[in-house]
Amino acid sequence: MTKSKILIVDDNEKIVDVVQAYLKKDGYRVLTAYDGLQALELARYQQPDLMVLDLLLPGMDGLDVCRVLRAEGNKVPIIMLTAKTTEVDKVIGLELGADDYVTKPFSPRELVARVRAVLRRVGEEAPQGPAEVQRGDLVVDFVRHEVRVGGNPVYLTPTEFRLLEVLIKEPGRAFTRLELLDQVLGYDFEGLERTVDVHVMNLRKKIEPDPSQPTYVQTVYGVGYKFAEE
Repeated sequence: MTKSKILIVDDNEKIVDVVQAYLKKDGYRVLTAYDGLQALELARYQQPDLMVLDLLLPGMDGLDVCRVLRAEGNKVPIIMLTAKTTEVDKVIGLELGADDYVTKPFSPRELVARVRAVLRRVGEEAPQGPAEVQRGDLVVDFVRHEVRVGGNPVYLTPTEFRLLEVLIKEPGRAFTRLELLDQVLGYDFEGLERTVDVHVMNLRKKIEPDPSQPTYVQTVYGVGYKFAEE
């Protein structure tokens, strides 16, 4: 089976060279870009399976690249690279549609492990359980990896789709944030529990009739989240 195509975007050529070497060693095909505009062009026309995207880029920064791609309905999974360490910077990237983040300096082996984990979430593994679930106007098709609300397609990031999948397959069960981090991100994630809150907020904006009063993805105070029972 042909390995996935990964687009690496960073203005530091040494970082690009190291990450490229590790990904190629793992069997991936690699594209490279050194600024935001070049990254946009490659993402649009080369259709990579995943992007490793630096936050600070010349011309157009990583946040703007992410914002534009998501506004265009491009669902390519994005792992954000950032030298910034504050929670706010990480949350902004997630709010714009990034699936994960890695803070510099980072281990290339850890980055490759995260690439594998995100690609697994996209659909390399066969779905378990029903092929489709419908709740009211919400339809989740696990085979096609599609979501529709009122018959209209809704574009979820891979992380948002996986989050919805975990919740909707066990309606009424309250998941803690740590459980969702483990099941949705799919590896020993040492990130912020706030990460889950951001993905839930983004998911609600896309599927809820009124995100401020969610019908489907409900907060369980003091615990985490659950999908509403019928």
